[in-house]
Amino acid sequence: MILSKGFEIEMYTGTPQGEIVGLSDKIISDLDGFMREPDSRNVEYITQPSTSYENLLCALLGPRRKLRNYLQKLDNYTLIPGSTLSLPGRDASGDMNQRFFRSDPTNPYHDYIEQTYGTKVVTASVHINIGISDPEVLMRACRVIRMEAPLFLAMSASSPFLDGKTTGYHSTRWGLFPQTPDYVPLFTSHAHHIQWVNEQLEAGKMQNVRHLWVSVRPNGDRRPYDLNRLELRICDLVTDPIALLAMTALLEARLIQIIDNPNIDPLTQSPFCPEELITLTMKNEMAAATDSLDARLQRWQDGNSILARDWIRELYQEIWGIAKQHGFSCFLAPLQNILQTGNEAQQWLQLHKIGVDIQRVIAQAILTTQERETELESKLCLSVRE
Repeated sequence: MILSKGFEIEMYTGTPQGEIVGLSDKIISDLDGFMREPDSRNVEYITQPSTSYENLLCALLGPRRKLRNYLQKLDNYTLIPGSTLSLPGRDASGDMNQRFFRSDPTNPYHDYIEQTYGTKVVTASVHINIGISDPEVLMRACRVIRMEAPLFLAMSASSPFLDGKTTGYHSTRWGLFPQTPDYVPLFTSHAHHIQWVNEQLEAGKMQNVRHLWVSVRPNGDRRPYDLNRLELRICDLVTDPIALLAMTALLEARLIQIIDNPNIDPLTQSPFCPEELITLTMKNEMAAATDSLDARLQRWQDGNSILARDWIRELYQEIWGIAKQHGFSCFLAPLQNILQTGNEAQQWLQLHKIGVDIQRVIAQAILTTQERETELESKLCLSVRE
């Protein structure tokens, strides 16, 4: 069993110095394959589902090369790493980081988002989608991965700055992001999910079926009825495709384990009741948003305290054999490097701690990201060159 995988990637556009500039209206107009977000400062692309990690690597890199070439010709613009508006954004009219730059002023859903959440949602991230066709197995998988989603936030954190300042978070994006609705249960069945979503829509707590902003959710072509994949939404933007594929390999191997073993389920394997499990994982999410790999978390299986990096190491050892059996352990292996050297937020904070100012940190990250993409394409994706 190898599962299909795909990504939704949101990225900021701007100058090589790190100033974020809203260009999505031009990009959407001139390039195929890109979608607008409510604010024009970031843009999204989606990879087609694939079971092959090699294909996914090229699918991640190809659209970025096309977008980079376009941005370069437009006015030497580029792609900017990170998941928040890291640097100050000010012009004659004041603080641009507090203003919404609408990508589609005629969209009523965007009206609601701007008026309700403001710039808290002007973030960049990656959503990992993994195919699971049986809706009841999918619900159980969502229950387990929701308990373990803080581990993926800990690995991916890349937003320690906002408006030119450190914030106290490694993932400022998730620390501030308005999870909606306020309380999302662990869905006991597909029928429970359908009933709950329809209740939220009727009560106006969700504006549409997409307005379910939580760490993990079931996804499909006709939500909440036709569902075929798990969507992990908690991750900050991971700019290095090899690191992203390593996190995806960990998720896939864990999901294969869950699918094969019906006993893996927080509803039956935990000493906590469902409401306590929600409280536990939300506390873990905030701990991971604050300290990422160094966060002290509480295990859902027994309530014991454990460092995020140690829990990830345990999970890695537990599922390594599954990844090897299915032929993708080589893509899982780079996870060890993340645990040893730290995620992007930790690396940036370390530079800032020794005196590198935030603007220089971001400018260097822009260059490093572009060099990494060029290196990977030249080595691994020659066949997709135009």
